[in-house]
Amino acid sequence: MEFLFGTALGKPMWMWVLFMSIVAALLIFDLIILQKKEHEVSVKESLYLSAFYIALALVFGGWVWYALGPSRGEEYFTGFLVEKTLAIDNLFILSLIFTYFSIPRLYQHRVLFWGILGIIILRALMIGLGTALIHHFTWILHIFAFALIITGIRMLWLGERMPNIKNNPVLKFLRKNFHIANELHGHNFLVKMPDSKTSQSITCGTPLIVALVLIECADLIFAMESIPAIFMITLDPYIVYTSNIFAILGLHALYFALAAIVYRFKYLKQALACVLIFIGSKTFIAHMLLGKDRFPASVSLGIIASFILMGIGVSLYKTRHIKEKVGEE
Repeated sequence: MEFLFGTALGKPMWMWVLFMSIVAALLIFDLIILQKKEHEVSVKESLYLSAFYIALALVFGGWVWYALGPSRGEEYFTGFLVEKTLAIDNLFILSLIFTYFSIPRLYQHRVLFWGILGIIILRALMIGLGTALIHHFTWILHIFAFALIITGIRMLWLGERMPNIKNNPVLKFLRKNFHIANELHGHNFLVKMPDSKTSQSITCGTPLIVALVLIECADLIFAMESIPAIFMITLDPYIVYTSNIFAILGLHALYFALAAIVYRFKYLKQALACVLIFIGSKTFIAHMLLGKDRFPASVSLGIIASFILMGIGVSLYKTRHIKEKVGEE
């Protein structure tokens, strides 16, 4: 048990074990309990699950505040808020993918579960790489800052432009290089089918696994925005990873709760663009206006929360009379 009192990335090993135990318990709960009987997730069920995941994240944040101090606590809540909002923006992409492949709600939870598991692993690798790069090349933070500013300006410039799933290069690559079934085969990701040319049995991917791959690729793109944003909020790998993963864990529950009304968050992207621009430029602003190296965490949290709440409020007000079906072309 001595290893529990060692350190990893600046934190006692037991803190990492505690967090990973919580994540593992939640994934097992999802896999064994929630998916024990395959069913369509109702809005009511998804709201309860979303509330549970958010409450757990807030309780963990309260523990971080108590154990590591107010500054780290504020950084955790700021990171969680940014990641959760980016996750909401990501829901529209998920809806487009499910609609394109005509995947019914009955199987969407299964795809999202394995997608989130892959995202957790991917984020761990990317955060580890980012930590190593920053440790050896501190100037890379300036690259992150400029990248966030450019990304935010690009989001404002592009506005409501929608991605085209049909012309997605990953989808074209999969269809060209692998055997892909045209129709669903229950909840299976892979299925045995006769080859149209040789009549021999071959393994084919179903639309479920193609959707899963596209979800992972979509998150990779989102991670290019979110992970630099988190590193501009805090350089503590523990805060970066825990806030990131807690925001992602409830994504599948949040999807079923908000998928039907995600179109109403019309101005959330503009609010997120302003958040990314602020996060990228706050170091320079703090130096020029305050004569400090960085903004106080409490000030950053307040400004970011204001942008997000304003974006959600304006969106809900402006779209209060609009009726639209999600995923409708």
